[in-house]
Amino acid sequence: MGKQHSNCNAPTVEHRARRRLPSLDSGLLAIALTVCAVAHAQTAGVPAADDSLTWHGITLYGTIDIGLQYETHGAPFSDYYTPGSTNIIQKDGRESVLGATSSNVGQSKIGLKGLEPITGDWSGVFDVETYYNPQSGQLSDSLKSLTVNNGLTAGQQTTNNDGASAGQAFQIAYVGLSSPTFGSVTFGRQLQLVAAAINVYDPNLAAPAYSLLGASGAYQGAGSTEDKRLDSTLKYAISYADLVHFAALYKFNQANGSDGGQAFQADIGGQYAGFSIDGLYSKINDAVSASSLTATQVSGLAKLGYSVSNSVSATISDNTTLSIMASYKLTPIPVKISGGYEHIQYANPTTPVAAGTSGIGGYILAYVNVQSGPKSTYVNDKKLDVYWGGVRYTVIPSLDLTAAYYGYKQNAYGTGANAGCSTNKSGTCSGTFEAFSFDADYRFTKKFDGYAGIMYSGVSDGLANGYLFNTTNLNPTIGVRYSF
Repeated sequence: MGKQHSNCNAPTVEHRARRRLPSLDSGLLAIALTVCAVAHAQTAGVPAADDSLTWHGITLYGTIDIGLQYETHGAPFSDYYTPGSTNIIQKDGRESVLGATSSNVGQSKIGLKGLEPITGDWSGVFDVETYYNPQSGQLSDSLKSLTVNNGLTAGQQTTNNDGASAGQAFQIAYVGLSSPTFGSVTFGRQLQLVAAAINVYDPNLAAPAYSLLGASGAYQGAGSTEDKRLDSTLKYAISYADLVHFAALYKFNQANGSDGGQAFQADIGGQYAGFSIDGLYSKINDAVSASSLTATQVSGLAKLGYSVSNSVSATISDNTTLSIMASYKLTPIPVKISGGYEHIQYANPTTPVAAGTSGIGGYILAYVNVQSGPKSTYVNDKKLDVYWGGVRYTVIPSLDLTAAYYGYKQNAYGTGANAGCSTNKSGTCSGTFEAFSFDADYRFTKKFDGYAGIMYSGVSDGLANGYLFNTTNLNPTIGVRYSF
């Protein structure tokens, strides 16, 4: 995709504090405040750099991305799930579907960011961001896409998937200090390091319509899509002479006196003469993967005292991830080659999470998996090996063509009769998932672009367990995006 592409998280690597304020891609829900900011920007008489809506160091910005998509094997599109469609084959992929989808290549958002010089080369910075679905006018709320399907069979469900967007007022909200010499320190709800790196090293910049990494956020979330953005995080980033960069992130445990909910990530990388590389480590405790309730679970909610409109089922795990990503820009041929590898390991949590716990967005984890003992979900660790690669070719300055391949493999982690299995009889059997995409992006102006492309996805063996209808999907998608 084009160099201007943003995605469902951010268009730049936030961890690179390149002796200036990092590009802070974020948004704000408070429409009244943003309208006020626009009015000031237009009337204050202070020229805005790069024609941005900036007033006294505060910038209003946003993106609206909407398109038309056809899925060969999908489900009716969602008003709440961020892209509207899952873009890849899912268990409920039972019919052809045509309709409007959002955030196909760039997250639809509105936000404010700011820079305030303090002393010397130190500045105060902030960033706030809200996501929305332009096809429905709803706040992005992946968890609601799950709850509206509670109790329904796969053949009755609309598109649904877990995610980091759960109807919160702000998807990004942090404040901190930045220095060209000493780096940046920020605190709040922030994009985590693995997701930030994937946004750069994915050939499609994690565009949901054309990238497996963008369509299935578990890989950006280092094992759980809810963890693409993390609450209560402290992040430090610094760059040396634009050659070497380092970042670290720590998520606090909500002061509960244990390691439950804690997370730590580190990234070190460098770039030289068109070549760039990053290596990352991530450890996230009590990661949550949510899903809709079964009919049996719904029938038991009254006894538990929970509401069907606010309850989900959850699998809890401690996730450890190692990844390496790289890219190379050829010269004088305008081609960029990029790819990466990610190893994700799921284990039983050291600190189990109790049923009834409140998750992101206030949704209740009404039912949770067995997290310890011989009947636990991860008696043997589940392991995913994720890999991708592709080429982006700038045909002319305003037109980019991208071709990419994505895949991942799961080990056989079951016990008993399922030990070592490689068929689709159980979700614990080994299996594979593959996706191929080709797409084009044309920039009519600096702020307005159009795109078109297609992605194929297919699942097999253990990863296809529970797929009652189809195991492949095609999603031809066209659309436009306006950014300001």
